[in-house]
Amino acid sequence: MADGKIESFEELTVWQESQNFAVMVYQETRLFPKEEVFGITSQIRRSVSSISANIAEGFGRKSSKDKLHFYVIAYGSLLETRNFISLSSKLDYLNEVSTQLLLEKCTSCQKLLNAFMRPLR
Repeated sequence: MADGKIESFEELTVWQESQNFAVMVYQETRLFPKEEVFGITSQIRRSVSSISANIAEGFGRKSSKDKLHFYVIAYGSLLETRNFISLSSKLDYLNEVSTQLLLEKCTSCQKLLNAFMRPLR
């Protein structure tokens, strides 16, 4: 980081935290039933990995409008992930502790992403 300017998306706290969130989700879903490998396991993994991917893609865009577009998509993926965490909990694929930890991390990422997008709106 030269002169305090962020030069790559990997330096963004919001990207780092969304990556950590994805790792948590991947670890938890390893325990999901095998019959869900092409169902909810695939869906939640796709949505959680899409968060950091869209933050990275938005970072590379030149205009604020383009950047915001990808950050809004990341936010949608975050909410989709929250939905799958809730569903997984209701299906007893996640215990209460895991559900709480994932929802707390989700909320943390949501706050970071909201703060990150605010100047672009």
